[in-house]
Amino acid sequence: MSHATIDPSVEPSHSRLRITHEPAAVDLVAAERAAADMLAALGLPIDGEDMFETPRRLVHAYAELLTVPEFDLTTFDNAASYDELVLVSDIPVRSLCEHHLLPFTGVAHVGYLPGERILGLSKFARTVDFFARRAQTQERLTAQIADHLHDRLAPLGVGVVIEAEHSCMSLRGARATGARTTTSTLRGRLREDAAARAEFLALARDGRSGR
Repeated sequence: MSHATIDPSVEPSHSRLRITHEPAAVDLVAAERAAADMLAALGLPIDGEDMFETPRRLVHAYAELLTVPEFDLTTFDNAASYDELVLVSDIPVRSLCEHHLLPFTGVAHVGYLPGERILGLSKFARTVDFFARRAQTQERLTAQIADHLHDRLAPLGVGVVIEAEHSCMSLRGARATGARTTTSTLRGRLREDAAARAEFLALARDGRSGR
């Protein structure tokens, strides 16, 4: 669960919300024991010199991937009354599929139509990373980012597109190497207004084709 607290020390022209996450209890020692048991049950030589540290490394790698970073969601007065689309493309996405705990990686395109506040540009990437650091589905991740910005920023509209490759599909099962999954979530005017929706999706598509 995410939480937001207001920093009263900032200047009136901008607002800073501290976005935090209440972590579950973590027992790295127990996790290392369980990892050693799992690897041994799979027939891997964890008692050998080469893999002796593997259970510890495995657990710490997952702990790093699942540690949600706190950040300040800084917004500013929309003094210029800017009312056109703002889009940040190709934000890196690194997350874990909750079904196999294998990574999925790709990019996010996040845009919004400003209301009374505008968002500091670095906060797009911070928001994506904040929600990506958990075991989940790509569909849920896309909606979480859009809903968070919609609730905290109160824009006229929000759009999020994520394009990612899932190693649970490319390394196992179908082994569909190179297959990418695209998900989108639209809120407010970007969902309700056909012209605004088309503009956002076209710019997101241009970002993908520009790689």
